[in-house]
Amino acid sequence: MTCTETVISTEKLTKQFGDFVATNEITFEVYKGEIFGFLGANGAGKTTAMRMLCGLSRPTSGKATVAGFDVYRQTEQIKQHIGYMSQKFSLYEDLTVQENIRFFGGIYGLDNRQLRSKSDALIERLGLEFQAKKRVGDLPLGWKQKLAFSVALLHEPNVLFLDEPTGGVDPVTRRQFWAMIYEAAGRGITMFVTTHYMDEAEYCNRISIMVDGRIEALGTPALLKAQLNEQSMDGVFYQLARKAKNSG
Repeated sequence: MTCTETVISTEKLTKQFGDFVATNEITFEVYKGEIFGFLGANGAGKTTAMRMLCGLSRPTSGKATVAGFDVYRQTEQIKQHIGYMSQKFSLYEDLTVQENIRFFGGIYGLDNRQLRSKSDALIERLGLEFQAKKRVGDLPLGWKQKLAFSVALLHEPNVLFLDEPTGGVDPVTRRQFWAMIYEAAGRGITMFVTTHYMDEAEYCNRISIMVDGRIEALGTPALLKAQLNEQSMDGVFYQLARKAKNSG
């Protein structure tokens, strides 16, 4: 990852709920085609920050842009230029594979010609030709996750937000999933990833670690391990997470 074109930029971005400061003056940049790990224990402020960047929650103060659009004034444009995949499976299990692709492609604004072309290409790429008319609920979890990831990229967004995308899947599927992340990043799509698996943190170009609403560390995995004299990202995370006052 050598591109320095900024796709996400925040400056003292803050979200407060009453007296509680969920996200406290966070400042960072994420670049085009970067795989950016956004880590922190429960209660650290990751979800709040991600909701602001996705245009779903208005900041209390500070500045931020996503794909060049302002998080205060241009939330609809942000939503058109991002993809999102939740840790909870984000497709409709009662619809078939093909119906899910068409439904979400329509939401993303693809016309009928684009839908047909992209749907056929996606099904072929995933090897789902014989499952295209099956209910998504009947697919194994790993296939559901790979399908959800691919559908989130149908409209070729600038940024894909991945909220613990490999939760619950087996190690082989996790490796396959990360191969898909690398392939998409190689096409210039920025990957903004939260994960609880510290070995996955090693796959990211850079990592930020939040503690009590603040960014406590930011850098490459190698840099953070060297700075904190740790052999693994597990060690880095636990050393920083021990400082947390908020958890849950």
